[in-house]
Amino acid sequence: MTSPRYNRILLTGAAGRLGTHLRRGLAPLCNQLRLADMAPITDLQSNETALQFDLADMAATVASCEGVDAIVHFGGIAMEAGWDAILNANIRGSYHVYEGARQHGVGRVVYASSVHAIGYHRLEDQIDANAPHRPDGLYGLSKCFAEDLGRLYWDKFGIETAALRIFSSFPEPGDRRMLWSWLSFEDCIRLVTAAVTAPRVGFTTSFGISDNTVKPVDNRLAGHLGFHPQDNTETFRAGVEANTPTPDPKAPSVQHLGGWFIDLGHPDDKAKA
Repeated sequence: MTSPRYNRILLTGAAGRLGTHLRRGLAPLCNQLRLADMAPITDLQSNETALQFDLADMAATVASCEGVDAIVHFGGIAMEAGWDAILNANIRGSYHVYEGARQHGVGRVVYASSVHAIGYHRLEDQIDANAPHRPDGLYGLSKCFAEDLGRLYWDKFGIETAALRIFSSFPEPGDRRMLWSWLSFEDCIRLVTAAVTAPRVGFTTSFGISDNTVKPVDNRLAGHLGFHPQDNTETFRAGVEANTPTPDPKAPSVQHLGGWFIDLGHPDDKAKA
């Protein structure tokens, strides 16, 4: 039996949909898994500890990084939201995480970026990780900021970052778009595990999609992470196609990687209505 790669890993967003599953994937990789979320976590396993705080709280976030060897940053708002919410949770929160890493000598951050950082690229563009940011909303904009933050902290401070552009990670694909954008929970664990354990990361951007038949992005520039997805959507295809209407290929939400986020207006307009 091999010993864990790390002594302690910090997982932010540990009470969220993906964080909940990542706990079991990260547990074998460290002696102690430190969980962090705004929500309480009570079902602790033998090698887990939990902290409850808001990522907008810089002092608490920086303190949570003390004694940590790697950070898996999945905390923050996971949908489109108003500017103040995005600013505090995703932009300030990510800065606080990286400052915690810098101040406490953490060598690697694995960051949950998103397809929405590049949502305005079209499916047929076949982009790779060198394609420019094209966010499809404030949420996607916050992901662009955090990716650039990770690049800055690698170039200036030597902190490695694997920015994982997760597409659609749910128990199963719920619509026709997810037949190509789906990332199974097990493949999400495989992706994060690869990013945590790769011998060298530097600053790397990887697309988070399962091994689906339709592949709208080229992930070769993240090949050194060693991520090999094992799931795909073909077993779900017949059911999804039978239960959802055929989409209009000219619809903006069909043309672009960001899907229905493309159709959203400015989230703060709703508050003013």
